[in-house]
Amino acid sequence: MKRLSTGVLVALLAAGLGLSAVAAPSSHASQGNTGPYAIAQAPVAQATATDTSAPGTTATMAPGTMSTMAPGTMSTSAPGTMSTSAPGTMATAGPGTTGPGAAAPPPANFGAPPSGQIPILFNDHHVYAKPDRLKQGRVLAAIVRGGTILIPLRSMFEQMGATVSYDPGTRTVSVTKPGSDVRVTVGRPQVTINGEARPLDVPPEIYQGHVVVPVRVISEGMGAYVQWVPERRTVVVRYVAATPPPPPGSPAPVPPPVVTPSPSPAPVPYLDKFIAGDFILSPKVYNEFSPGNRGKNTGGSSYHIRGAVEFPLFNLPWMLEGDYRVFNYPHNQGVTTPAGFAPGAAIPCDVPTGTVDANGNTDPGCVTVIGGGGQTFVPAFTVRDYDFDGRLGLKVADPRIYVGVGYMYRTNNYGYPRLRGVGFGLEKLPDLDQPFSIYGSAWYYPNVKGNCGTDVCPTGPFNLAYRILKYQIGGTFGFGKSPLFLDFGFLGDRMTNKDNAPIGQTHNGPYIGLGLHF
Repeated sequence: MKRLSTGVLVALLAAGLGLSAVAAPSSHASQGNTGPYAIAQAPVAQATATDTSAPGTTATMAPGTMSTMAPGTMSTSAPGTMSTSAPGTMATAGPGTTGPGAAAPPPANFGAPPSGQIPILFNDHHVYAKPDRLKQGRVLAAIVRGGTILIPLRSMFEQMGATVSYDPGTRTVSVTKPGSDVRVTVGRPQVTINGEARPLDVPPEIYQGHVVVPVRVISEGMGAYVQWVPERRTVVVRYVAATPPPPPGSPAPVPPPVVTPSPSPAPVPYLDKFIAGDFILSPKVYNEFSPGNRGKNTGGSSYHIRGAVEFPLFNLPWMLEGDYRVFNYPHNQGVTTPAGFAPGAAIPCDVPTGTVDANGNTDPGCVTVIGGGGQTFVPAFTVRDYDFDGRLGLKVADPRIYVGVGYMYRTNNYGYPRLRGVGFGLEKLPDLDQPFSIYGSAWYYPNVKGNCGTDVCPTGPFNLAYRILKYQIGGTFGFGKSPLFLDFGFLGDRMTNKDNAPIGQTHNGPYIGLGLHF
C-alpha cells in the first residue's frame, strides 16, 4: 500500500509539471534529402500527444504525421543514452543532454511555427520568427509531403547570396549564383542544375503563395549541408559560401613586344656632281710677253670652267675632275714697229732698232726667245694661254679630300709648242649638299714639255719643259633647294724652267661665277 501510494504521487507530480515524453522518430530516411552534403536521419513521424515509457523504451509515431513541440520543450532519452548520427553528419543532442562533466549549452530559440510546419535552423540561427516579419510574410519554415521535406526556395537561396527570379507564365524559378545555376518548374518533378536535369521524388509546389522545393535542391544545387534532427523536429542547414577567388590583381604589365625595326635602308651618301663657270677678274701675268700686265676683256675674256663627279668603284670612293683655264692679257710695245717687219721675222732688240734706249732700257716689245738666244721684237697683241688638266683621285679623308694623279695639256695663240705632262696632287671638293662650303686644290706637274721645231725656234729644235704648280682655293654658297650655287675664289699657277724655257711664268687672279650641281 505504501509502495502504491508512492507511485501515484510520482505520476501526479509529472502530470502537474506538464512534462510529456516524445518518442524518437523511426530510422527511415526522409525522401528527397539525399544530396551529397545532406543526410536525413528519419522522416517526420506521428507521435502520441503524451506518452510515458519505462526507462530505455521509445514511443513510436505513425508515418506521415508530425508532432509539434511547445517552445522551450525538448525530447529526453533514456538515462545514459545519446543521439548519434551517421558517420560524416552533424548530430545535435537535445538541450540538457550532456556528456559526463560537460556544461549544458543554452537552448536554441527555434521559434513557434504554425501547425504543419517545421522550423529551419540556418547556420545556427532560427530563420522563422523575426526574419518572417522582416521578409514580409515569406514562408521560412519547412513542410513535409509524402515523407519528403520541402523548404521555401526564395528565402533559403537568397540567404545563400543567390539571385532568384520567377516566370509566372512558365511557373519556372531560376536561381543564379557564380558557379551555380538552378532551375525548377512548379509541378514538374525535375531540377536542372548547371544544365544537368535530375529527377525529384516530389515536385516543387506553391505553398501559401511561395514555391517550396525538396531539400535536396539546396544540397545539390548550392552545396549546402542539410540535416534532419529528429529529436528536435528541426531542419538544420549549414552553408558556408565559397570564398570568392581574390579579384585578379592588375596583371603584371606585359612588356611591349620588342619590335625589331626593319633595318632602314642605309642612306645613300651624297656624291658631288657639278659643273661651274667663272670669270677670272683682271688676272696678273708674268712671262716673256708680260712684265705683270693685267688681263683685260679686250679681244676676249679670262675664264675658268671646271666640273667633277664622285663615284664608287671596287667599293672605293673615287672622283674624276676636269679643270680648264684661259688667261687673256696684253703684250705691249713702246716703239713703233720697225719698217719691213714681217710676222715671224726676228728683229734683234738693240739700239739701232730703237727697242733699247741709250740708257739700256728694253722696250716692252722685246721678248726673250726659247733656248736663251737673246731677245727679239714682237709687236703688241692680245696673248692667250690655254690650260687643261684632268684628274683622277681616291678619297682619303672626309669631307671629300682626295689624292690623285693628273694629266696636263697647255697651248697658246703665239706659236709656242704644245706642252703635256703627268702630275699628282691633293683635292678638296666642295660639299654642295651644304648651304656653304669651301674647297681647294694643289697639283704639281714636274715635267710638262713639248718640242720646239725650227719653224718656231730657228736655232733649234729644242725640247721645251716646265715644272708647273697649279693651285686654287674657293667657296660655294647654295640657293636653298635650287641646284644653282655661287662659286668664287682665287686661282693661279707657277711655272719654272726645266729645259730651254725663256723665263718663268705666273698667272693668277680672283674669280666669281655660277655652278650647277646634280
